[in-house]
Amino acid sequence: MGTITERLAAWSTGLTWDAVPERVRALTVSQLLGHLGAILAGARHPVGQRIAGGLGSPFGRVPSQSAYVSGALSMALDFDDTVFAGHVSHSSVGVPLAYARCAGLDGESLLLSILAATEVAARVTAAATLGPFRGQTAAHTHLAGAVTARCVAEHRDASTMVEALGLAFAEPPWALQHGFFGSDAKLLTASTPIRSGLDAVDAAVAGLRGAADVMEHPEGFLARFATTPLPQAIDELGTRWHTDTLSIKVHPGCAYIDSAIDAALQLHPRVVDRFDQISAIEVDASIFTVGMEQRSSPYVVGPESGLAALNFSTGYSVATALLRGALDVEDFAPPRLDDERVWRVARMVQVRHDPALSRRALLATAPLGAALRMGGDAGVGWLAAGAGISEDEARALLGPPEADFTAAEKAIGARLRVRMDDGEEFTAAVDIPEGAAGPDTRVRHREIVRGKFIRCAAPLLGGESAAAAIADDVEALPGADAAAVKALLDRLGAASLLPGGR
Repeated sequence: MGTITERLAAWSTGLTWDAVPERVRALTVSQLLGHLGAILAGARHPVGQRIAGGLGSPFGRVPSQSAYVSGALSMALDFDDTVFAGHVSHSSVGVPLAYARCAGLDGESLLLSILAATEVAARVTAAATLGPFRGQTAAHTHLAGAVTARCVAEHRDASTMVEALGLAFAEPPWALQHGFFGSDAKLLTASTPIRSGLDAVDAAVAGLRGAADVMEHPEGFLARFATTPLPQAIDELGTRWHTDTLSIKVHPGCAYIDSAIDAALQLHPRVVDRFDQISAIEVDASIFTVGMEQRSSPYVVGPESGLAALNFSTGYSVATALLRGALDVEDFAPPRLDDERVWRVARMVQVRHDPALSRRALLATAPLGAALRMGGDAGVGWLAAGAGISEDEARALLGPPEADFTAAEKAIGARLRVRMDDGEEFTAAVDIPEGAAGPDTRVRHREIVRGKFIRCAAPLLGGESAAAAIADDVEALPGADAAAVKALLDRLGAASLLPGGR
């Protein structure tokens, strides 16, 4: 059977594109295109311009540095797409892109590296998700993503990957909430472990040894990073595809507030002409949204708020969407950020816990339901506590673990109520936000992610037609040769696109 790292390495280094179901191939292309959108959106923001100006291009000629910069830019606006379990794309997409040129990858090889890294990073993250770190604070995700992506891209053997994972996970990152919300350090949440993972591959190639049982050992990673370790999350490689759970972010910011934003966009036409007459706003939401709001709200202090805190602010995002009918990069920087009309409304937003919405969100595949089902009795306890129900009821609701993720959902819903000075009220409710895993995204992911990319890229590429042309090239990658991949990277890294692009 082998250790966890041995099983992951054997599967990853032996994976072929022909063995991948067509639906998963298509989702991998969408994952790549959506992540490129996140990188370019980050590059448009002033903090992203400082990153690129000081550290270089995410599409440059030094792959380790490009991967580092790419991770910071895609993290900047919390605009990255996700799977169960985790924000894997910072490493699982960013590293293959960074190494594609020097590794001479053709389109299929690039996509295969992304897919293998996604599947490994998602499983490692899922195995520790019943613990203190989830979402972006689970920075260990990127140790697994970076090691796997580089090993597959460079055609390393399984033994090298085992050693690299053992070395990388000997010193996994431990995020501090105060630094995450209260400074710009969040931008490096993925970049730092990406670099550690890449260094671990270099060390393994040089002959350094890692602990093959670093995951499951009583003093290993899972014992330290999970209150309820789920080593079974590693199973069903090539059968249970985590890529099937892809959720595409269509708004910059935390996914836990996407439903509230979508609801605000629904109400925008009805309140925009009376925006200054709004007297109260209530958002009924799940435990995920409420908990995130409690952690981030002390750091939201008006226009002086840091970017990390702003991306987690339900109040600011909802108020902006109500007024502007959109939420975009420019809303997180002056002069829009200084709009007192928005802040007056943002300050009145109240986020309230709704047990029914918590139950729905906790049962959905992502972000936690699949892990709870894998967790057995421990998962039952988590659901009972989070949804405010008995353990018997929780056990009946959870059911057995999923055999596959072809029917995955990420249902973090919200209800929005806007009250006007004259007492009139407007309401809207969203169950699964646009782009999140679910029936609509399974059918429309190509359309959704193409729209995201064009919106993100057009201001940097000279317009929508130029952005659409790049999107066409990404969608054609399954049949592209190495020269076409290099040409795509050269266009993305052109001097006219980003500072330091040459």
